[in-house]
Amino acid sequence: MGKRSTKKDKNIYQLSRESCGLTREAASELLVHITPERIEKIESGKSTAHPDEVLAMERGYRNPELCNRYCRSECPIGAKYVPEARLASLAQITVETLAALNAVQAEKDSLLAIAVDDRVNDFERRDFDRIYDKLTALDRALQSMRVWLEHARQSGKLDEAK
Repeated sequence: MGKRSTKKDKNIYQLSRESCGLTREAASELLVHITPERIEKIESGKSTAHPDEVLAMERGYRNPELCNRYCRSECPIGAKYVPEARLASLAQITVETLAALNAVQAEKDSLLAIAVDDRVNDFERRDFDRIYDKLTALDRALQSMRVWLEHARQSGKLDEAK
């Protein structure tokens, strides 16, 4: 039986493993190609996880937030382009998504007027920045919906037959 960690600043990988009630040894068996020593290095921050390791942990620990967090925090490309997803209730994510869609819809005519000449001039810049912020909010809401959906699939809360 493995020891219980008393470490205060646990990273998402360790928290995910522990939420499954797994020791590093049991996690290693579940994840197949990741040794307990490698898991310890990732959890302690001595090494950065590789994408294939994060995918294995995401499946094994049933935590799709791991991939989102990895992409936005540890991958330089994802840090620039992947919005932070938040695991919340389906109702809350749906409300946020619909509110973001409505906000973008309200800007449709402004966006078309800006886009007609394929340029954003100085006069249009403030409107474009406002629209961009609303599109970013929509992107974040959709990413949260994706994470919720994957979490529901992995936890059996989504009836795949329907």
